[in-house]
Amino acid sequence: MIEWIILLLVLIVLVGMYYFNKITVLSNRIDNAWSQIDVQLRKRAELVPNLVETVQAYMKHEQKAIQMVTESREKMLGAGTIEEKAKAGNMLEGALKSIFALAENYPQLKASENFGRLQEQLSDIENKIAYTRQFYNDSVLYYNNMIATIPGMWIAGIIGRNQKKPYLATPEKERKPVNVKFDV
Repeated sequence: MIEWIILLLVLIVLVGMYYFNKITVLSNRIDNAWSQIDVQLRKRAELVPNLVETVQAYMKHEQKAIQMVTESREKMLGAGTIEEKAKAGNMLEGALKSIFALAENYPQLKASENFGRLQEQLSDIENKIAYTRQFYNDSVLYYNNMIATIPGMWIAGIIGRNQKKPYLATPEKERKPVNVKFDV
């Protein structure tokens, strides 16, 4: 009888250790995924001054679009929390879309080697951001499921990690297509 009790206690400790380690690893994975998103957002923000300089040479009267990109970049660099960075990143993405849409009316700009290279680099970064956002949200899903199911919820409660992690989502107003107007 005592052997069974000892075996049961050992089993409980092993299961507890497994879930503790799993929850810790998942939490660290989410932090790492956010760091990867942050790296890509910073890379995009660092390319923006080069893009703005290239575009300004061709679009002297499109200052509103250029100003929107510059302001979005400043908000991105000044953001502190995950939510602020995500919001600023989405704002910068929309501003860049406006610039690329405006570029369609400037054949010389569109044909510019610098502009093409910058557009290519930004496109590559956008793809990486999309991938890392997906990885982040997948990691959050796995973590949230782990701490919401038995016995993970018990272990998470004991170790104080029973708070769900937030998903990265695009706000409703930013899901709408970019509306570009040309004053002719």
